[in-house]
Amino acid sequence: MRAVHHLTLPRALHPGAWWLWALGLAVAASRTRNPVLLILILAVAGFVVAARRSDAPWANSYLAFLKLGLVVIGLRVVLQALLSTRSQGNTLLFTLPQVPLPDWASGVKLGGEVTAEALVTALYDGGQLAVMLCCIGAANALASPRRLLKSLPGALYEMGVACVVALTFAPQLVTDARRIRGARRLRGRTRGSFRTTAMPVLEGALDRSVELAAAMDSRGYGRTAHVPRRQRQITGASVLLGLLGIMLGVYSLLTDAMAAPAAGGALAFGVLLATGAMAVGRQRVTRTRYRPDPWALPEWLVIASGALAAAALIIAAARGVEGLVLPGPLVVPPVPLLPVLGILIGLAPAVAAPPLTRRRELVAA
Repeated sequence: MRAVHHLTLPRALHPGAWWLWALGLAVAASRTRNPVLLILILAVAGFVVAARRSDAPWANSYLAFLKLGLVVIGLRVVLQALLSTRSQGNTLLFTLPQVPLPDWASGVKLGGEVTAEALVTALYDGGQLAVMLCCIGAANALASPRRLLKSLPGALYEMGVACVVALTFAPQLVTDARRIRGARRLRGRTRGSFRTTAMPVLEGALDRSVELAAAMDSRGYGRTAHVPRRQRQITGASVLLGLLGIMLGVYSLLTDAMAAPAAGGALAFGVLLATGAMAVGRQRVTRTRYRPDPWALPEWLVIASGALAAAALIIAAARGVEGLVLPGPLVVPPVPLLPVLGILIGLAPAVAAPPLTRRRELVAA
């Protein structure tokens, strides 16, 4: 067995595996509004992040997504309280001052009676969206964005290089802005206009861009092989149609806009078409990779755990398992067994993903 297949060998997992695992949890969260299942998905994602995140600065992004989720829930509840009607429930909690609206807005109410059913429904809806955002935040905390862009197919090579450069220069812009404001304060200029700060920052960014372009050109970036124009056009159209098929399939699976077999067929067709087009398009790019990320047994186990979690919720929804959709907002949420077991499978990356080599700080004796 190759070394990369060992589960205990310290190395960084392929970023694509983390993203596919997180998307599986997000799909599972999209199939239910049961608060017990949503909290369980959130706990699974948080546990895996705590067990397998690195020491890099971007590894702390999960907390930011948690805060964003709380903001989403708060906005959803506030808007529901302002715009809810008595028809959404009979358990009156309080009454807000109602703002009279013109006749052309007769179907809209601003203020008035607020019921418990409306607020709990808004809490569950906002919680579902917040958990899906936290799943994306888990992928951001576990997968290095630079390594993910480096792993893009050859057909998307130029876009990946542009994104890597942008991710590299963005923190430098913030550093330049702080340096310029500090220099102005040392000169006694505490009130600086946007123009006096932005111009030096943009000038420095332009200088670095020109230097980087010259360095990349001297190292062979942008070199392409000769490919007939008709083949390039067919490849581009195939990639576009494949991505549209993937978007249609994913949207249909998340929203039940189409039957599950039709949505799955559209998703599979889009994946096959986009994969084939990218495989043909990579012939145009001549590049080499320094230390490419391996794809071995741990990656497959991580992806399988996310896929099984999503499949468990999708199958439970198709079979009408009680507990995914509550009969009423004020009922006690049940705990269905099949979805719970499927979500718990999502904990597998905490063991299946290889551990990371932690940086140790030297302490003076």
